[in-house]
Amino acid sequence: MLLRRATALPKTLQNLRLFSPAATSALALDHTLESQLDYLPGFPRPDAKHAETILAVPRSDSGKNISAKERKAGRVPSIIFEQEDGQHGGNKRLVSVQTNQIRKLVTHLGYSFFLARLFDVEVRSEIGSDEVIEKVRALPRSIHLHSGTDAPLNVTFIRAPPGTLLKVDIPLVFIGDDVSPGLKKGASLNTIKRTVKFLCPAEIIPPYIEVDLSLLDVGQKLVAGDLKVHPALKLIRPKDEPIVKIAGGRVSDQQKDQQKKDQPKKEQSKK
Repeated sequence: MLLRRATALPKTLQNLRLFSPAATSALALDHTLESQLDYLPGFPRPDAKHAETILAVPRSDSGKNISAKERKAGRVPSIIFEQEDGQHGGNKRLVSVQTNQIRKLVTHLGYSFFLARLFDVEVRSEIGSDEVIEKVRALPRSIHLHSGTDAPLNVTFIRAPPGTLLKVDIPLVFIGDDVSPGLKKGASLNTIKRTVKFLCPAEIIPPYIEVDLSLLDVGQKLVAGDLKVHPALKLIRPKDEPIVKIAGGRVSDQQKDQQKKDQPKKEQSKK
């Protein structure tokens, strides 16, 4: 079913604290807005093949020794925060997730793409148990990897039930470079940003944003305000922040020699 193109979030919602009861209630009361919070045709949506449930078990305590024991047992120390600023004192649940599962997801999706995707997190009483303590929809907030092996050292999640607003660094995917006039002339692509932060309703967090380079010529650029996204997403950074630019290439020695040879001809033609 085709959905009407959603309008921007009402100003009353834009000023609410993220994941606050007021924001959640306001969104819940706005039934018209809720009906529009779905992925629209032409915009990227999460690939269903990566819709995996992350398994977790409760963790009673934190600290370096506890974390080291968890990693030795093949688990990654994790936290599920209740709200956007949960790390500053909000409610949280200490859990551990399986190292192999997190490593596989990060490898398949990519680091930035992993942090821009919602997952179901299923907390079970213990590994291998069928007893489910809690099942939540959550967004990975951060993940730390070992500098040498890329093994996940810890990962944090934030609860993302329907109606919540989340700050998300959305990865950028560049397309149209094969037909860009500037790149065809030998200019270089100067990638300034690889992710852009948006305020997103939990229901429609895009897996990535496409950046079309097909019309860019030498010296031209795209800024954050040029990005085409779902109307319900709100850009957090300034609209004029540069994303990518087609920079003129350096003149080679061969080209310089040719220019010197052409110079006398130009001077003679002027006479």
